[in-house]
Amino acid sequence: MTYTTIELLGTIFFGLAVMHTFMVGRILQWSHHFPKDSLWSNILHLLGEIEAVFAIWASIFMVVFIALNGWTAAIQYQTSLNFVEPFFIFAIMVVCSTRPILAAARQGIMTVSTGLQKVFRTPPVLTDLFVVLIIGPLSGSFITEPAAMTVTAFMLNSMLHKETSKLIYALIAVLFVNVSIGGALTPFAAPPILMVASKWNWDFTFIITNFGWKSALAVFVNTSLLLAIFRRELKESCITLKDVEKRLAGGQAQIPVGVTVVHLFFLAGIVVTGHYQNAFLGIFLLFLGVASVTQRYQDSLRLKESLLVSMFLGGIIQFGAFQKWWLAPLLAGMSDLLLFKGAVGLTAITDNAALTYLGSQVESLSDSSKYALVAGAIAGGGLTIIANAPNAAGYSILSHKFPGGIKPLNLLIAALVPTAVAIFFLWVF
Repeated sequence: MTYTTIELLGTIFFGLAVMHTFMVGRILQWSHHFPKDSLWSNILHLLGEIEAVFAIWASIFMVVFIALNGWTAAIQYQTSLNFVEPFFIFAIMVVCSTRPILAAARQGIMTVSTGLQKVFRTPPVLTDLFVVLIIGPLSGSFITEPAAMTVTAFMLNSMLHKETSKLIYALIAVLFVNVSIGGALTPFAAPPILMVASKWNWDFTFIITNFGWKSALAVFVNTSLLLAIFRRELKESCITLKDVEKRLAGGQAQIPVGVTVVHLFFLAGIVVTGHYQNAFLGIFLLFLGVASVTQRYQDSLRLKESLLVSMFLGGIIQFGAFQKWWLAPLLAGMSDLLLFKGAVGLTAITDNAALTYLGSQVESLSDSSKYALVAGAIAGGGLTIIANAPNAAGYSILSHKFPGGIKPLNLLIAALVPTAVAIFFLWVF
């Protein structure tokens, strides 16, 4: 295992960033010891924002990079990186968080939920949650995982009104795991599958046969277990989507069908061109113009939150290339079972798309090893915020539900059961 000085430093700084994520709650508490809006309060508050962690450490690392290798080498390294995903998530989060898109999603979910309630006579709140946590994540296989995460998280946010800490951690853990595996019905939506599908010739038939139906069953079981375990608490903590509509209807102008159709058109355009940065950014800029014209039917665009999520992912990408020196040899020397277990564990500290990309660079992987790598990567996608790129978007939307910031260890513990379900269906079943 050979490495350069800058690769070793890249791994060290990446490790420091990972450790920093486990301290954000404590840092936010420290910020309250200083006068509000004072210099130290603002600095500690910034350091306590989990979305900013990797961007901060990536910036420090690049200063070290420039000091050791010079400005020209740093620019060459920057231009070699692919930041399509952060830009895409920025655009898709802004569009999917608009009132017309969320209203259309609620109407669709309510239609399905109402039908189920009539057939099975199930409680409205639990039925709404059941449909949201199944259809939302599985739609990620078609509208992409970031879009599915954004819409699903906003719908959950609108339904929750007095949740406990235990419930919100269980809910966000199921959301993260379901979205990670819910995008595995097609070869173009889940980042860890997208990274390898073309190189390994995995088409739609291969994905749905080997991953899709297993993932769909796991999403169903995870959601059912959550509702069964927290049945009473969810009834007390949530309101139905119909009640959400009634609450919002009073102070908002009714959205014309034409405005909704235009928004859906822009969403479809960004999704279809999602792998072509110049194309979807052009569509997004045009959308911003349309949003200003339809301001009467809009809430404030979530530009700041979307930008923070993009910075988070950009920081992870900044470190990605410097992990190849230890990850690639590690993956190459594992048996299929060990590779699957290793992928689940490594995903918790390494974005699963980066993990499968590095695995695709190992030429000696067998077909069974390729499956083990990708299955483990998507199964472990809910263990931490950094495990799957869309997780940061979901947390950004639900972050106010975590006073003092999310505790990574609590998330890890809460995600163990839904992750075990995903492991069962993707490996044992």
